[in-house]
Amino acid sequence: MRRFHPAWAVAAVAFVALLGAAGFRATPSVMLQPLHDEFGWSLGTISAAVSVNLLLYGLTAPFAAALMNRFGVRRVAMGALLLVSAGSGLTLWMTESWQLMLCWGVLVGLGTGSLALGFVATITGRWFVRHRGLVTGVLTAAGATGNLIFLPVLSRIVESDGWRTAALTVSVAALVVVPLLWWRLRDHPADLDVPALGATEIEQPAKPAGGAAGNALRALREAARTRPFWLLAGGFAICGATTNGLVGTHFIPAAHDHGMPQTTAATLLALVGVFDVVGTIASGWLTDRVDSRILLGAYYALRGLSLLVLPSLFAATAHPSMLIFILFYGLDWVATVPPTVTLCREYFGAAGPIVFGWVFASHQFGAAAAATAAGLVRDQFGNYTMAWYVAGGLAILGAILSLMLYAGKHLPVRDELGATA
Repeated sequence: MRRFHPAWAVAAVAFVALLGAAGFRATPSVMLQPLHDEFGWSLGTISAAVSVNLLLYGLTAPFAAALMNRFGVRRVAMGALLLVSAGSGLTLWMTESWQLMLCWGVLVGLGTGSLALGFVATITGRWFVRHRGLVTGVLTAAGATGNLIFLPVLSRIVESDGWRTAALTVSVAALVVVPLLWWRLRDHPADLDVPALGATEIEQPAKPAGGAAGNALRALREAARTRPFWLLAGGFAICGATTNGLVGTHFIPAAHDHGMPQTTAATLLALVGVFDVVGTIASGWLTDRVDSRILLGAYYALRGLSLLVLPSLFAATAHPSMLIFILFYGLDWVATVPPTVTLCREYFGAAGPIVFGWVFASHQFGAAAAATAAGLVRDQFGNYTMAWYVAGGLAILGAILSLMLYAGKHLPVRDELGATA
């Protein structure tokens, strides 16, 4: 028996890969205003490019999970980081808004989508039996850690050297992770002749039948016949709308509207990442011990209440009430991920990672809709107040959907594709 299980090394390099992919995704909020100032594009136009990125980030996830089953995690992850690097680097030469859509929206959306939470579900599902919830929380926290590292740095780079230098920095950061993946990432425990952590036998991976796209669509078709899928997807769409779509994209310009310097607002948003790391890891720990449906209901309800209070907290300085909001919202930011991943595996068995990819796609649909809608609200009314109130109400609806899962948890559902529990 090995003292150090190789699953930990795989989890470590997966964390670094997710960290690299998070780099470019940390930049929209610090680049909205500079792009508007240089090119004269409206915030609605720039937000639409963010929406394309968020939408593809989600839609790519289930197909990427299926591609990982067919061609291997390592190859797909390396290709994803190369796309992120290319998309970020090519923005240096853009002059038209459609080029922003192509580079920032399409290329980076596809790359980061391949290293989204479907990647996390695949790694933890293959390599961990024991500590699965905890490791899911740690890997999910990589995105928050990426914000924590990149946001303050990129904000200062934008102010001192311009947005192009910031985009180049992210391109290089994503690129340097590629050799590390080739060196340490492996597709299955059987590749190293060991069982998954917590398992007693080495499981030989089965070669998936059919193409990756067909398997991804088949998983959606089967899962869509079940009530839990729609409740999970609805709740996760609200999760995306209230995090990446609204707060992640528009918090900095909203704070700037109230006289707060952009660097101060970026630092506050980075602090969300600090507490997000703690909250997500704690959520993973709780997911191994508490019913995931109850956790989701509590997370969404608390998030909704905090968003309803947020409009009254904006000011020119970061006063204590705003810092309390940042702490609280950070703890709750992606705490929803570990219980959602667990429920997908509970309801859909071996197809759980691919089904979670589709649930995550709904997350990004919600994020994309909120990113565009909030930009339009700002253009129309001159402030974001209505956007915050609507998001608060939606989060409370997400809590209700999660509690409906708990109320119906004893109803029969499909445990595996084509099988009924």
